[in-house]
Amino acid sequence: MSALPDTRPPPAAAPAPALALLEVEDLHAFYGKSHILQGVSFRVGEGEIVSMLGRNGVGRSTTLKAIMGDVAPRGTIRFKGRPIAGLRPYAVARRGLGYVPEERAIFPKLTVRQNLALGEKGGARSSRWAYADIFRLFPRLEERIDTPGGVLSGGEQQMLTICRTLMGDPDLIMIDEPTEGLSPQMVTRVGDMIAEIAARGVAVLLVEQKLTIALKLSQRLYVMGHGHVVFEGTPDALLANEAVRREWLEV
Repeated sequence: MSALPDTRPPPAAAPAPALALLEVEDLHAFYGKSHILQGVSFRVGEGEIVSMLGRNGVGRSTTLKAIMGDVAPRGTIRFKGRPIAGLRPYAVARRGLGYVPEERAIFPKLTVRQNLALGEKGGARSSRWAYADIFRLFPRLEERIDTPGGVLSGGEQQMLTICRTLMGDPDLIMIDEPTEGLSPQMVTRVGDMIAEIAARGVAVLLVEQKLTIALKLSQRLYVMGHGHVVFEGTPDALLANEAVRREWLEV
């Protein structure tokens, strides 16, 4: 089993500031009367892998849903310099923002081929992702191309969901808890795939429970607690901040 690739720059190299692709300012969201997001602000630059960490229930998944339009947002959300807060999910996707939900949301009665086809980008612009790219990243999908999605293993379904989103050619992909419930071998495969996605110029906003994966893959991290961002920094800075890890991450 190969180790997860470390996509961070060498410690001695000061990374150049990335041009902001996604900017979120003072984001609030509610479920009924419950105030889940209470002024969340962060940014994702072009080509970055940025992870959002925190214990369950702090609002990480809700943040992604608010950006995507699945939850009504209050605040400012800009993607590629244009406001997207309040747009319908399909309109957000057409702007170039992909979303892989925690529940995967494949179509179980459709085959792998049909699931992938549903994600294909329309319009004149060609996608940077072809079927050959998808099958090179995860050959098992090609082997099971005519298999119904519901028959796939949990790891295969996770790969199918990510690949279906990539077929829409996003400039930024938001991935919610991709390694949850997966075997160690499949966790490594998912990590390899996320690194490959970023290497092709697609920014990644990753919600992840496993700290080791986030530290290896990310250029920057945000830690959330009680609906707020309580830490922003590099993986090295988080490793050096025992107080933040103890207060907001460790069980």
